[in-house]
Amino acid sequence: MDSATLATAIGVDLFALLGTVLWYALRIGAAVQVLPVLGGRGMPVRARLVVTLAMAGAISTVLPTPPPMGVDATTILGVLREVSVGLVIGLLLRLAFEAGQLAGEFVSQGMGLSFATMADPLSGASSPVLSQWFYLVFALLFFTLDGHLALVRLLANSYDGLPIGAALPDRQALLAAVPTFFSTTLRASVLLALPVTMALLAVNIAFGVLARAASQLNPMAIGLPVSLLVGLALLMLLTRELQAPVQQLFDDAFAAARGLTG
Repeated sequence: MDSATLATAIGVDLFALLGTVLWYALRIGAAVQVLPVLGGRGMPVRARLVVTLAMAGAISTVLPTPPPMGVDATTILGVLREVSVGLVIGLLLRLAFEAGQLAGEFVSQGMGLSFATMADPLSGASSPVLSQWFYLVFALLFFTLDGHLALVRLLANSYDGLPIGAALPDRQALLAAVPTFFSTTLRASVLLALPVTMALLAVNIAFGVLARAASQLNPMAIGLPVSLLVGLALLMLLTRELQAPVQQLFDDAFAAARGLTG
């Protein structure tokens, strides 16, 4: 074999390998784009691209070779299918983190910290400081509980139930996955914030009654600092009990994502 033939063969192999990685990068990249911690504005675009290509390259070595790309309707539909599945998987996991941020919104109202806001790394908008605190706690627990390894396993196993080029088994289930899991997220956020919110409500009612009994007392000057101190103390106690409900929420999110691909 002469050098020209060898160079041509190597070029063909490299292009075939690139096409394989790109096929797997579609679903993985769509999921990473909307995932918390790894996606959003909290991570630069180049870093997300590197993570996507690294995961796609690693997964492509242990899974079957996808169909070749071509400029036709079949390829376009396949690309849209891969992106849709990746987006749904990423949104399900993102909703689990949104439960923590919603719980922070509820607690902020009772503590009087709803005016204290900072930039949200997920959306770029402003959100209460406590919402960011819950987000960071959820992120730490996600990595502590090996959620990143479960994510890689989920994406790799999704190609077993829904290979590249295969038709979606149930389009209605894919479209209803995120709205269905939203009720679970809403219930979890309310349950997380309920103990602190009810305790702060009792404190605010007590100071309201005290202000009616002694009109010279200023409930804003006394009640707000006390509510803040009580809220911080309750958050310290809540932190010790967060692991079990957050782990259950992550398990529900992964179970819902696995249900999409069989």
